[in-house]
Amino acid sequence: MDDKFHSTTIVAVRDANGVCMIGDGQVTGYGSVVIKGNAKKVLRIGNPKNPVLVGFAGSVADCFALIDKFEMKLEKNSGDMEKTCVELAKEWRQDKYMRLLEASLIVTDGTSIINMDGSGVVISVEENVCAIGSGGLFALSAAHGIMRSKENYNATEVATTAMEIASDLCVFTNKNFVKEWIDKV
Repeated sequence: MDDKFHSTTIVAVRDANGVCMIGDGQVTGYGSVVIKGNAKKVLRIGNPKNPVLVGFAGSVADCFALIDKFEMKLEKNSGDMEKTCVELAKEWRQDKYMRLLEASLIVTDGTSIINMDGSGVVISVEENVCAIGSGGLFALSAAHGIMRSKENYNATEVATTAMEIASDLCVFTNKNFVKEWIDKV
């Protein structure tokens, strides 16, 4: 049996007021078996007065290991999300055990959205949208299309529609969405 877990879909969309991040709830393994349908893959971490949203895709254990490290570094850096992302990415690439972690993260403080993974990617997105996971390109394309067709858009509406489209197309993405909102800092 193939015990590799397939990815999920996470999308984050920014508007003038903040960022909406949505993740689906499906965990798939053993090739094509849905193991769980209501997993929470978008988390609010850090200081409640200065929170950060984290969405993850990949091996669940690997993601939680990274999120724990991220949260410790975030506290050490007094909530400086961008500095924390750079430090984590360096450690992720240099540590011989961490390099093996199979995960991608999207993090946001309500203003910046950063995409990072174990290959050394640390990208602060410019175009107000980021998506990861097996349905990420579907969600990203849908969000871009919606945002380009509207002068003023609502991040929650765009993210929700993008996830609905991704879940229609990607067999590793379901419609049990977890939505989180964070205000612009």
